[in-house]
Amino acid sequence: MNLTPSNDRFRELRRLLCSYEATGYVFDDTEDRSGAALSAYLRQAAIDPACAAEAAAEIEDLLETGLFNDAIADDVDLLPHIRPPRGKTVEGCLAVIGGHLRQFLAEPVAPSQTSPQTAWEWKERFPELSHLLGAYFHQDFSLEYSSHREALDDYMSDISESDLRQLADEIHEFLSLNASDQLLKKSAVTLGLSILPPKGVRLRQWLADVREIVLHQTAG
Repeated sequence: MNLTPSNDRFRELRRLLCSYEATGYVFDDTEDRSGAALSAYLRQAAIDPACAAEAAAEIEDLLETGLFNDAIADDVDLLPHIRPPRGKTVEGCLAVIGGHLRQFLAEPVAPSQTSPQTAWEWKERFPELSHLLGAYFHQDFSLEYSSHREALDDYMSDISESDLRQLADEIHEFLSLNASDQLLKKSAVTLGLSILPPKGVRLRQWLADVREIVLHQTAG
């Protein structure tokens, strides 16, 4: 259930700061270099630069209004509480992030073709596959389903055709990015997979089979 207000003032900034949760809750950026979390966010923003523009505007709004202004206290409470380095303030760190966002917007880059580097980036890059694996093939899978196909059918019964097509595209890219079976397993676990594929079927083949089932569903 979504508990955020419809007029979510710092929606994109919250998404950006969630990237820092995956790297230890610490600001690790300098004025000259973006750290692991911000670099991951910027790689995602290259797909939709409007997100970076929104985040930059929200940082400017927050700094102008004041981090501890009672008027925005409820909005600020929704933001991940990231720790600044010793001797630094949250405001100073946000200003550094804002500088990197403005530089990014002034010098756009092409979307990265490399593998994601953080758990946040994996899930942002493959949101529909992450939803499928994390919500249907979790550690309590056996309490809800008698087979992998039953879980997949449940997923497909309550999702739009456009999301199914997106899932098929994501699986194709996901398999391409993870050339080795070892990397594939690690990446699938990062996205939320908590169980083994069907008996006698390798993970790569199972995901390819899921893609074919999904494509057949959209063609039907």
